[in-house]
Amino acid sequence: MTYSIVARDPATGHFGIAVASRFFAVGAVVPYMAGGVGAIASQAFISPLYGIDGMKMLQAGASAEEVVAAMTGRDAGSHSRQLHVMDAAGRSAAFTGEKCIDWAGHLIGEGVSVAGNMLAGARVLEATLETYLAHPEKDFTDRLLTAMEAGEAAGGDKRGRQSAALRVVRGEAYPWIDIRADDHPDPLAELRRLMAVAGERYLHVAETLPTSDNVSGMLDRSVIDLKIAELEAEREREGRSSASFATPPV
Repeated sequence: MTYSIVARDPATGHFGIAVASRFFAVGAVVPYMAGGVGAIASQAFISPLYGIDGMKMLQAGASAEEVVAAMTGRDAGSHSRQLHVMDAAGRSAAFTGEKCIDWAGHLIGEGVSVAGNMLAGARVLEATLETYLAHPEKDFTDRLLTAMEAGEAAGGDKRGRQSAALRVVRGEAYPWIDIRADDHPDPLAELRRLMAVAGERYLHVAETLPTSDNVSGMLDRSVIDLKIAELEAEREREGRSSASFATPPV
């Protein structure tokens, strides 16, 4: 009932997962990731432990193959589950249980994997992977969403659409961006809108957050505040309204 992409940006080492489904709040249960550690998508008849315990293994230095073998090998219900994993070195491994509902399967490419179940057909994953690989010039988040949109155009989840999510981590355990459309008639389009909203202010503020290398974060926000003000002024000059639904300041 879900298809997803797990990727590592070759230019930065950032990990990203995008997922879509005819299921409520798919972003709450599929993606697991941490900067410098790796990423896991657990789906089909979901076991959150695949993500939770699998991330612990990646943190301890296990490979993607070792995580897949360990998670499925201990689980009597693995026949109905699906996961794909990318480790810190960018190596991928995937598993699709034999009882996952057709069409179900996975594909692995250089620095990326795609997997899905209950899909319109194999072309969903083929289109997702082909499109991701065809656009190395795109910004990482745009590249992930463009790939997912190609999968949707190829049929996506055969039952329809309901939710989608996009999560990207940089060098930290917390996400750089983590957006979800939990119940929406066009969830991938909603993610596009949310990324536009994030670009107005949030992503600039995110640059000020503390990191493991700088636990105080950016103390002088003047550069960021100036950039946000410049973007707002540019929108006004061009007659463009904000992408946000936020109410105006009182």
